[in-house]
Amino acid sequence: MGEDQPVGSHQEPPPPYSSPTNYSLGSPGTPDLAASTPRASLKEIEARRIPATSTDDDPYAFLSSFDTVFVIDDSGSMYGSNWAETQEVLKAIMPICTSHDADGIDLYFLNYKSKNAAPCETKGPNGFYSIKSPAEIQKIFDSINPYGTTPTGQRLQSILAPYQRSLVEQSKKKGALAEPIKPINIITITDGRPSDDVEGVIVPVARRLDSLDASPYQVGLQFFQVGSDANATAGLRELDDGLEEMNIRDIVDTVSWDGELGTGLSSDLILKTVLGAVNRRLDRKRCDTPPARDSLVRAQE
Repeated sequence: MGEDQPVGSHQEPPPPYSSPTNYSLGSPGTPDLAASTPRASLKEIEARRIPATSTDDDPYAFLSSFDTVFVIDDSGSMYGSNWAETQEVLKAIMPICTSHDADGIDLYFLNYKSKNAAPCETKGPNGFYSIKSPAEIQKIFDSINPYGTTPTGQRLQSILAPYQRSLVEQSKKKGALAEPIKPINIITITDGRPSDDVEGVIVPVARRLDSLDASPYQVGLQFFQVGSDANATAGLRELDDGLEEMNIRDIVDTVSWDGELGTGLSSDLILKTVLGAVNRRLDRKRCDTPPARDSLVRAQE
C-alpha cells in the first residue's frame, strides 16, 4: 500500500490491512477483545482507516486504498491489433498503479488460466499475482495466444466470489478484530460484448455490498474497450447505466479507446480508467476516444 497522505494531513498513517485469515474468533488462546462491543458496519470500519481522496499534486493518490486487478479479454477477436493495443494500455497504466501499491497488480485472463493458487482467501485462483514491472507483463503476454469466446461474467465471478465471502466473514467480527479488507478495483480490458451474463454476476455483488453496508468504493468494476466495435460500446454503456434503474449501488464504469486513430492515451482517460468505477465524479464524465491531445508520457520512458 502506498504512503501518500492527503495534503495538510498530520495524522499517523492508517494501520496495515489485515487478511481475514489473520484472526480466528473462538480459537484457543485468542481472547474476545470486544465481546460487548456492537458490531461495526464495513462502511464505518473503512471510514476510520482510508483517506478517501486524491490531491491536486497527485490525482491518483486514492489508488493507494485499493488492490488493483486487471482482467484481460483473450478471446479470438482480440488477436492482432486489439491484442497489441491492450498491451499498450497496460504498459501506460501499470506504473501508475504500482507506484501507489507496493504489492503490485494482479492479472487474470478470460480464457487462459494459470496454475497459480490464490495467495490468500480474498483472491481468486488461476491468475498472476503481485506483478510490478512492464517486463513481467510482456513475458506473460508473449506466452498467451487469444482464442475462444468472451466469458467475462464467469471470470469476474471466480474473482469476486472469494472476496465476497471474506467480506461477509469479516463483517461478523467485532471491535479490534474488525480490521478492514482492502477495497478492490477490477479493470477489464475487452474489445466486444461478453458471451455470458455479466449483469447477472454484478447485480448480486452490488446487493450484497448494500446488505453489508460496505463502503461506497469497496468494489469497483471498470470496463475498458479497445477497438471500435459500436455494438460493444453500446453494450458496455448499458451495463454502466443499468444499475441505476435497479435502485442499487453503481459499481460499474466504462471507457473506450481506439488506438488505430493514432492518438495516445490522454491523462484524463487514464485517470477515469483507474478510478472511474470508484469515483462517482469520474464515472459521470464521458472520456471516450478521440481523447484529448495531452497524451501521457509513459512512466517507463
